Amino acid sequence: MPIYPLAKPHIGKEEKRAVLAVLDSGILSLGPKQKEFETKFAKYIGTKYACAVSSGTAGLHIALLAAGIGPGDEVITSPFSFIASANAIVYVRAKPVFVDIDPVTYNIDPKHIEAKITKRTKAILVVHIFGQPCDMAPILKIARKRNLKIIEDACESIGATNRGKAAGTFGESAVFAFYPNKQMTTGEGGMVVSNKRSIQDFCKSVRNQGRAENMQWLDHVRLGYNYRMDEMSAALGLVQLGKLDGMIRKRRMIARWYKKYLAPWRHVIQAPTVASGNTHTWFVYVVQLLGRANQRDAGVRALAEKGIQTKPYLPAIHLFRFYRQQFGFRRGDFPVTEAVSDRSLSLPLSIGLRERDVQFIVRTLVAFLETHGQRIQK
Repeated sequence: MPIYPLAKPHIGKEEKRAVLAVLDSGILSLGPKQKEFETKFAKYIGTKYACAVSSGTAGLHIALLAAGIGPGDEVITSPFSFIASANAIVYVRAKPVFVDIDPVTYNIDPKHIEAKITKRTKAILVVHIFGQPCDMAPILKIARKRNLKIIEDACESIGATNRGKAAGTFGESAVFAFYPNKQMTTGEGGMVVSNKRSIQDFCKSVRNQGRAENMQWLDHVRLGYNYRMDEMSAALGLVQLGKLDGMIRKRRMIARWYKKYLAPWRHVIQAPTVASGNTHTWFVYVVQLLGRANQRDAGVRALAEKGIQTKPYLPAIHLFRFYRQQFGFRRGDFPVTEAVSDRSLSLPLSIGLRERDVQFIVRTLVAFLETHGQRIQK
């Protein structure tokens, strides 16, 4: 076990009591905790509706189904994301059309979107990466002009805002995720939010095997899936949601420490930047090592030897074997994504890190660069 894990959930006595209370109740699925979690989550995000599901991936799948995306359609999205955002498009037998990213925010670059729109394009699946929202004004303008739907993958950016508006409130629907490394967790789990009752009804049906609104066992009106969230997860989520603002404040404090101690080394380590008009909730803290191309992977190994867990974040989706074989992508297709992906490194970020821990992590990273011939003079 590393001394400094890459991430870990922040679980207290309240969460344990809440889960045990559900176990004692005997109602383990489709119960009151799920409904309460949905209601309070929608209020937190600022939408009318929220539908709890088993994962963020499941949420993306049914959000695309709810948008009417299907075989032969094209969906514009980012190649710099966790693979689930692209996979969900493939699930509905549509084609992911990638657009390169902004080199500062790592989000989809709006300047390149229109060139990728065809007669088959039906939607833009924006990915708010690492806790920072996309620049939504130009994206919304393009969507209105070209009659495209907006679906938000906000799985990594709960609580973040773009020009005062919350991530998850721009599109016809949005998806959040609660895996243990996220800003809040339900263990596994996700949420689809929207302001349309029709989307809410569809998602609630599809997550539960396609049952009709009356929820009768023998009345299944569409193809559905087992994407339900269980009551233990919902109970955990309720407690975490109540603590979320405080947990985000602590993550922001850790990010400020990283920024402080990385500042003298900006010529060799590029710290993340919060774009003007954005607030950031720091799902992960990703830096770029600006030296030789193979330096990052050696850094992962070197820091692990010192008890510091790190990870390349993220591999470029279009270079995964399946996507190369299925769609013919190759290196060079999205040069900004590839350059960022080749150099990016996620540093430990979890509640409980102290300032001296961050200082040690940065000092160890700088020492690695020095031993590998990097000029690191301030």
